[in-house]
Amino acid sequence: MTVDSSMSSGYCSLEEELEDCFFTAKTTFFRNVQSKHPLKNVCKPAEETQRPPTLQEIKQKIDSYNTREKNCLGMKLSEDGTYTGFIKVHLKLRRPVTVPAGIRPQSIYDAIKEVNLAATTDKRTSFYLPLDAIKQLHISSTTTVSEVIQGLLKKFMVVDNPQKFALFKRIHKDGQVLFQKLSVADCPLYLRLLAGPDNDVLSFVLKENETGEVEWDAFSIPELQNFLTILEKEEQDKIQQVQKKYDKFRQKLEEALRESQGKPG
Repeated sequence: MTVDSSMSSGYCSLEEELEDCFFTAKTTFFRNVQSKHPLKNVCKPAEETQRPPTLQEIKQKIDSYNTREKNCLGMKLSEDGTYTGFIKVHLKLRRPVTVPAGIRPQSIYDAIKEVNLAATTDKRTSFYLPLDAIKQLHISSTTTVSEVIQGLLKKFMVVDNPQKFALFKRIHKDGQVLFQKLSVADCPLYLRLLAGPDNDVLSFVLKENETGEVEWDAFSIPELQNFLTILEKEEQDKIQQVQKKYDKFRQKLEEALRESQGKPG
């Protein structure tokens, strides 16, 4: 699997993405569990598993896929029945990730030589990846979700446990945007083939692996310390924003009072 800079549960409604956030330091790590529309957030059963397609059916689907692909990112069938192609993964990570401190980004030469830059230092730091960044991956039909996640983390030199992340497929159905968490054994390229090349029909999203509760035991001591530092900074920033808002409000009230006192009764 190669990474390009262009980068089975059930379906969940986009309402899950619109839950209220508490304006405290906990915003980064916790989401409002009580949704205004709880019924829309309930996961629906996944579709029944269908029989695997034959080699002839795969060939027909690939030919059909390539005729609709307009960006020269078609799929290629091998003699052994496997095939290769491209998928795009949207990054929607709400929490900071842990990376080696003071390490330059991985170059194409490092990727080819499979150099693990993260192993060259024990120092760690945390930062937020750009929200909804997109990475393009060249993968095989045998590449699993687990391998896709590990490949993305390696590209960004993220040293967090891959089990903290999950890959979702995002589809449009009945006028709604729905997410389905994929199993680590699923093969994304096969799903791409079935859906066709249109990303509005199907796209892939990397998110935190939400389990309902934060598993603090999965974090190292440096990670927890970095989280506390980030939380304290967020809290101070929010306090300053609130103070500035009410200072401005107080100033306008005082100006209004002075103007009213200067006018005849």
